[in-house]
Amino acid sequence: MYLRGLSDAKRRAWAATLTASVVTAGLLSGPAAQARPAPEPPLTTMSIKSPPGGSGPHVLIFHGSAAAGDESPVVNAGIEAIERIGLSGPAAERFGVVATDDASVFTDETRLSGFNAVVFLTGGGDVLDPEQEAGLETYMEAGGGFVGVHDAARAEPYSDWFTGLIGARPAASSPTTVQRATVEVGDRRHPATKDLPVQWKRPDKWLNWTKNPSGTVHTVARVRESTYQPGTGANGWDHPVSWCRDYDGGRSFYTGMGGTVSAYDETDFRTHLRGALLWTSRLAQADCKATINAHYKAERLTQPNQPGQNDQIGEPHGLVTAPDGRVLYIGRGGADSSQPVVTDWNNPDIGKGKGEIHVYDPRTKKVTLAGALTVFGNKGGGDELIKVEEGLLGIELDPGFQQNGWVYLHYTPHSRIDRDTRMAERRVSRFTLDLTSNKLDLGSEKVLLKWPVQIHSCCHAGGGMSFDSKGNLYIATGDNNSSGFSAGYSGNNPEPNHKGVSFADARRTAGNTNNLNGKILRIHPEPDGTYTLPAGNLFTGKETAEGGGKTRGEIYVMGVRNPARIFVDRQTDVLYAGWVGPDASTPSTAWGPAKYDTFAAITEAGNRGWPYCMGNKQPYRDRNLPDPSKPLGWYDCDHPKNESPNNDGLVNLPPVTGNNIWYSPQGGAPDFPRDASGIPSYKNEEATYLLPWLKGGGQATMNGPVYRYSASGDDSGRWPAYWDGKWFVGDFYDADQPRHAVVMDPKNQGNGGLPVHAESLKKIVPVGADGIRNLMDWKFGPDGALYVLDYGRGFFTSDAKSALWRVTYTGGGPTPAADELARKAE
Repeated sequence: MYLRGLSDAKRRAWAATLTASVVTAGLLSGPAAQARPAPEPPLTTMSIKSPPGGSGPHVLIFHGSAAAGDESPVVNAGIEAIERIGLSGPAAERFGVVATDDASVFTDETRLSGFNAVVFLTGGGDVLDPEQEAGLETYMEAGGGFVGVHDAARAEPYSDWFTGLIGARPAASSPTTVQRATVEVGDRRHPATKDLPVQWKRPDKWLNWTKNPSGTVHTVARVRESTYQPGTGANGWDHPVSWCRDYDGGRSFYTGMGGTVSAYDETDFRTHLRGALLWTSRLAQADCKATINAHYKAERLTQPNQPGQNDQIGEPHGLVTAPDGRVLYIGRGGADSSQPVVTDWNNPDIGKGKGEIHVYDPRTKKVTLAGALTVFGNKGGGDELIKVEEGLLGIELDPGFQQNGWVYLHYTPHSRIDRDTRMAERRVSRFTLDLTSNKLDLGSEKVLLKWPVQIHSCCHAGGGMSFDSKGNLYIATGDNNSSGFSAGYSGNNPEPNHKGVSFADARRTAGNTNNLNGKILRIHPEPDGTYTLPAGNLFTGKETAEGGGKTRGEIYVMGVRNPARIFVDRQTDVLYAGWVGPDASTPSTAWGPAKYDTFAAITEAGNRGWPYCMGNKQPYRDRNLPDPSKPLGWYDCDHPKNESPNNDGLVNLPPVTGNNIWYSPQGGAPDFPRDASGIPSYKNEEATYLLPWLKGGGQATMNGPVYRYSASGDDSGRWPAYWDGKWFVGDFYDADQPRHAVVMDPKNQGNGGLPVHAESLKKIVPVGADGIRNLMDWKFGPDGALYVLDYGRGFFTSDAKSALWRVTYTGGGPTPAADELARKAE
C-alpha cells in the first residue's frame, strides 16, 4: 500500500491497534460481535444527529478542507441532506450522523471504530497526513465503508491508495459550469439506483476523468455527453458518473454528482445517496463486481478438428442450450481446406456439403458428432454467382426436449436442388435425438414447412429459430437476393433473372406478402409433425387484393434482409432480431441510406421496411423497368407499394415500423435533416449519430439473447443478476462494431425506440486474434454461463480457430455477506 511518510513498523503497530478496537466495537465485525450494541461515537469536536434510541449504526461525514476560508455551501447542504436521510425512512434503514472537519478522528481508534461508513464531503488537496491516511486504510481493511461525493475525487492527490479508493481522478479540463444532462442509470438493482429513472435528467457540474474507470469499478450510472457540453476532456459515450467496488476489505462508493447546493434538495439525488449509504454502512447488500472485467473468464471448450474431419466442430452457424446443460451447435456445410469444393453446375455434386450437428456435454466435457445432413452449402467463395450461403442454417429445441428429444433444423437438402432452374427447397424439419447416446436419428425426420429458394446467385439465407412461451416457433429467413446489381443500396433491381426467377429484386422476396423469404415466420408445431397458424400473424393467408394478390399466413414480420440470429425472451415474448444491411459504404442523395445493419425489439407483427426503408424509416429510391439505372420517386415508408414486375403478392403493403438500432461505417444510428416531404438529405456532413456507442465498417449483425437470472442451482460461473433483462447485441467482427448489452424502454421499444443505455462487453467476451474474434452465435445456458461460437478465420470453411467458448463469472455474490449485515433481516 502507498503510505506517505509513515514507516512500515509504525503503520503495522497502528493497524493492529485500530483493527482490534474495530472488532471490539462490534460495527465492523461478524455476527458474534453484533450481539453487543454499538457504542455512541464521542461528541468531541463533532456535531451529531442520531435516530431515536441512540445506539446503532452511525455514519461519519468528514468535511475537512486543505483550503482556508469559510465552509462551502455545498458541504453544508450535503451534511444537512445526509442527516435527514439518516433520520428518515424505515427504522431498519436509519442511522446516526456525525459531521466533523477534524482529521484526527482517523487516528483515534475509539472514535473511528464506531462508524459503519465514512463520507468524504471535501474538496481537493491534502486533507489527511500520513498517519491519518493510514487510519483510513486500516478502517477499510477491517471492513469499513466509504462514500465519496463530487470534489472528494480531488482529495489526497498524491496517494495511489486513495485514487484506488475513489476509482478515478477529475481531469483539469472538466467543465466548471452547471449544466443539465441526462444520466443513464444502468444498474437496476443496486440500492443507490434501483428506484431512479433509467434516463435521469438533472443539473450538476459534470466531471471528466483523466482515466476512464470502467471495467475496474462497477459503474451504476453514466452521463450522456450528447446532452451537455463536456469540453475538451470529454470521455466519450462511456462516461461513468457513479460507481462502486469492494476495495481493500471494505466497500467504496463514489458519485461525481452533488456539485451544487440544489442537488441535495432533489428527491432522486437523496435516494441515490441513501442507497450508497445503506450499502457502505452494511444495512443492505449490493453487487459491485458485476461489470469488473477481471471477474469474467473466457474458456475455449472445443479442440481443433482432427485432420480431414469435423469431429469437434463444423463451419459454425448456430447453437442452442438444453435444460440439462448440453450445448447443441451446427455447421453450415463448409468443410476444412483439405476437402474438395465443387462449383461446376454440370457436376451433380455441386455445392454438396455436410451440415453437422455436434453436442457438447458439460458433465463429461466431451463433444459428440450427433449427425450430419447432406446439404447444398459447400460452394466456396468468390463473386455473387459462385458463392452460396445455403446449408444447415438453424437449430432449436422443442420445449419438451428433455422428454421427447425433438430437435428442429432449418436447412437446404442437396437432394432437392434443380441444377437446370437453379432452384432448391428450404425446409424446417423435426428430428429426434437419443438423449442417452447424443445421436440424431436421421430417419425420424418430420418436414414441417418447405418453400422454394433460388440458388443461382448468392445470398442471404437467414436461419435463426426460437420458441416463445406459448410453443410458437419463429423462423428467420433471408431475402434470397444478390447483393450486387444495385450499387449496394436498395437491392430492388428488377432485371437480372435466371430462367424467369429474379435474383436481384428483394421486392420479389422480402417485400412480397406472398413469399416466405426475407421474413420472420411464426408457426405452432403440432405433435404429428404438422403446424398450425397462431392468431396475430401479419396475414391470415386468405387476403386477396389488386388482381388476385395473395399473402402467406406464416408471416409474422416482413421486410428483413438477412436475419441470421433471432431470440424470443420467454418471460415477455418479445422477439429480438438482427439483420445484415446492403453494401453501400456511404449514403447517396440519389439512392438513399448507406448500409445499415439493424437490430429490432419486436412486440407485434409488422413490416420492417426492406427493401423500401431502413433505420428510423429512412426511404430508398424506387427503380423499375425499362431502365433500372435511373432513380424514380422515394418510397413512402407509411404507405409502401410493391410495384415490382416480380411481385405476386399485394401491392399495398403494411406501414413500415422503425427499428431500434442501426449502424453504418460512419457511426451508430445515423440520422439526417428532412425536407418538407420527410425525405432525409443523405448528406454525410449533415448526419447526426443517435447511438454514439457503436460504429460499423465491415459489419454483420449477430443478435444475442436477453439474459434472465435464476438463483437456482450451482451458481459457480453464473452471470450475476445485474445483467437480468439486458439485451445482448453483437457483430461478427470485433473492431468498432457492437458487442454490447443494452437496456430498452418497454414503453417504446416496439415502435423503434432507441436503447436508453448500453455498455461494452469487449473485455468480458474478449475480442482479438486469440479471443472470440468472429462472433457467430451466443446464448446463455441453464448454468447462467454464456456460450459463444467463434466462426474462425476464413469464410465458407472451418479452421483451427472455429470453436465453442464458455464465458463465466468468477466474482462471487453480493456484499456484505448476509451474516455481516449491521442489522439482521426480520
